[in-house]
Amino acid sequence: MPTTSAELKGSLFPLSILMLEDNNLDKLAQQLDNKLKQAPAFFFRAPLVVNIEQVTEENIDFSALKQAIEAKDFICVGICNGTTEQKKLARLAGLATLQPPKANDNKPKPLVKETVKEVVKEVIKEVPQAAPVSEPIKAPDMIVRQNVRSGQQIYAKNADLIIVGSVGNGAEVIADGSIHIYGKLRGRALAGASGNKGSAIFCQSLEAELVSVAGNYWVSDAIEKSLWQQSGIVTLDQEQLTVEPLLDA
Repeated sequence: MPTTSAELKGSLFPLSILMLEDNNLDKLAQQLDNKLKQAPAFFFRAPLVVNIEQVTEENIDFSALKQAIEAKDFICVGICNGTTEQKKLARLAGLATLQPPKANDNKPKPLVKETVKEVVKEVIKEVPQAAPVSEPIKAPDMIVRQNVRSGQQIYAKNADLIIVGSVGNGAEVIADGSIHIYGKLRGRALAGASGNKGSAIFCQSLEAELVSVAGNYWVSDAIEKSLWQQSGIVTLDQEQLTVEPLLDA
């Protein structure tokens, strides 16, 4: 029988970062309203971490900031990139202070590599027959032969989702794998919902309210005008979404 009623374990969850440009809460409220209009279902009760790197004021009213964010039905989890004084004030307001995500470091580290090689050699000697690695089970592709209309939501669990039709405004299609739309994408498409960064979104006409791959999302105003209403593929590259034409001109 378990000896404890609770146990802490490390884990990673996708959290949206809200880049705060200044300490103007009225401006912030207006910007959050604009985002909610673009994808209300996606942002409803979404957890946010506020990046205050660009805010120069030391004495931020974090209680008011938290209240302004949660008044728009987001959940304010904490802050990052604050000074020592800002972190102190944030904690007093009941907010967590988080470390910003580390940038990828592609510099070679020969000392570490050599150490790892030695460890691997020792492991191979002691365990001559490694246990087989189980592959994730992929379900058959889900094929939907109709338009997906406003208010409808379709989820393809552990599979790719193929829409033979269009996805209308206010509709939402979600897949743990990739999403293929043989029509217009005007609603929301979320590929790699379980965290698969190799997933992609293909469509014949990109007019989306929101696209997301492995928790990284863009709303419509982030899509380049030159790619609007064009065929395209949305992928994730170095933690950044990219859109390319589906076919060469």
